[in-house]
Amino acid sequence: MTALLRLLTWLIALALVALPVVAVLNGWIGAEQWPLRRLRVTGEFEHVSEAQLRATLVPYARRGFFAVPLDRAQAAVARLPWVARAEVRKRWPDVLEVIVDEHEPFARWGEDRVLSTEGRLFDPGRGRVPANLPRFDGPDARVRDVVAVYNESRALFAPIGLRVREVRLDKRGSWSLALHTGTQVVLGRSEVRPRLARFTRLLPRLLAGGQRLERADLRYTNGFALAWRPETRNGESGAGKAASRSRSATPPPEPRVARAFVPSIDSRLPIPDSRPTT
Repeated sequence: MTALLRLLTWLIALALVALPVVAVLNGWIGAEQWPLRRLRVTGEFEHVSEAQLRATLVPYARRGFFAVPLDRAQAAVARLPWVARAEVRKRWPDVLEVIVDEHEPFARWGEDRVLSTEGRLFDPGRGRVPANLPRFDGPDARVRDVVAVYNESRALFAPIGLRVREVRLDKRGSWSLALHTGTQVVLGRSEVRPRLARFTRLLPRLLAGGQRLERADLRYTNGFALAWRPETRNGESGAGKAASRSRSATPPPEPRVARAFVPSIDSRLPIPDSRPTT
């Protein structure tokens, strides 16, 4: 009986010590004594705003310094549009710090997604997508193939002053391109690279007469099927002389997207001070 009483005494003493610790760590008590009052944002970003980060983190920060669930807060930030990586941590005595890396856009994908420079597809939400990005489309599992065809075709067309604006891979596995001049290039399902190489080698001679190429079908063994734009009476294409001149000129280099580097933003979290007023 004495041993049982001794065991019960130890259990009660242990509970009296452990329960306050558990309560603080779970946010049941202590949020008023050790609140998180400041949000510190560090990273290179353009599309994610401080207001978005604050709205995302405040529900977790309300639990106080010791009880804030950093893993869940970090996961919530990582789900925001344009966020590639996020890290959330706390700094004594009252700082919640978040480090954000944004997706860097490489191309539009389909109707409403963006492909990052790391090869990841993401939904940009309401964020502004640069207008000068090329457009890709195809099965998600073929991202690497689409990028490879774009890079190879861009390298082939660039020396002759043409820029690839679209690369598409349809459900049947057939490839097609669109150039900045509006020319459509159909490549088919096989021998894509040899067909492109042969076409770009002969294209300067095909365009030497000043005609405007509407469509080129490369799915032939020994040649191409070409469709030319109709000309007006004065010999220019239907788009007019000015359009013809602008499109036949060497395209300007694609502008680089300006990215703002924000080393640190330190602001107050909108958490009311619950300490009694004097």
